[in-house]
Amino acid sequence: MYIQTPAFLTPFEARAILFSSIEPGHFFWTAEISHKGPLKTLESILSGDYPAEKVKSIITSIRTAEVGQILYEIEKAGAQFLTPEHEHWPIGVNQLANPPIGLIVKGDSTSLKTPTLAIVGSRKPTNYGAQVASEFARAFSDLGWAIISGGAYGIDSYAHRATVQANGRSIAVLATGIEVAYPKSNQKLFNEMSVHGALISELMPSESAMPSRFLVRNRLIAAIAKATLVVEAAFQSGSLRTARDAAELLRPVMAIPGPINSVMSQGCHRLISERAAELITSVADAVEFIGTNQ
Repeated sequence: MYIQTPAFLTPFEARAILFSSIEPGHFFWTAEISHKGPLKTLESILSGDYPAEKVKSIITSIRTAEVGQILYEIEKAGAQFLTPEHEHWPIGVNQLANPPIGLIVKGDSTSLKTPTLAIVGSRKPTNYGAQVASEFARAFSDLGWAIISGGAYGIDSYAHRATVQANGRSIAVLATGIEVAYPKSNQKLFNEMSVHGALISELMPSESAMPSRFLVRNRLIAAIAKATLVVEAAFQSGSLRTARDAAELLRPVMAIPGPINSVMSQGCHRLISERAAELITSVADAVEFIGTNQ
């Protein structure tokens, strides 16, 4: 049973308990942890310092939590729990208004310290989009960059697969725990990525997908990446959220143009017309643009 006083815990253990009990991306709690530290935040929660309606479900989770079991579940999944003190922590996420409490990483955590390009886009790309995503992933892999995306169908999968085939480092930020393949058909790809790169999640290993978790994880893609490339996206697309998150962090954002009558290029054209992204037509363009924006 969980010992309720933080006096017997290390900051690392307190952070693990908070990580397992608080939904990712919560602005209030991430601010509290950043300001007070994990031990003091945990103590404040258990001492009743916050309104009951704000902490009821969190207290229930904390009081049944066992830090040994939390860390065992992560280790059993073949992963490690990274905190901001870890040497491989991706420091870009510290710029977020709601940084992760921690990260579960399966694979080579040094990938998180490699210059990284985010390639995002539609789950239902055209052949053109699939080809472009693969081309940019291979080219940047050859330049020594890691490629990061969300592990979903479509542009994400094409970018991940091309990177693995090029023997590059591919990183997937999941909206589930690392033990839950979503989509299931990408299980083999995820297995390969955990060898040639990493799988990242800010959820406990067996947690399933929820609609809100996809948008929340997009901010991590934008924050970990040095630059973001949108290949194909509809007018309303989660990929545009990733692009705007990257722009808010003052990272280079690029978009690939397509036919003017292509529904799958409307989002890219929207970013370009709003001057939220640079129009890119070649790998050389992307390299030059990223270089001039550092």
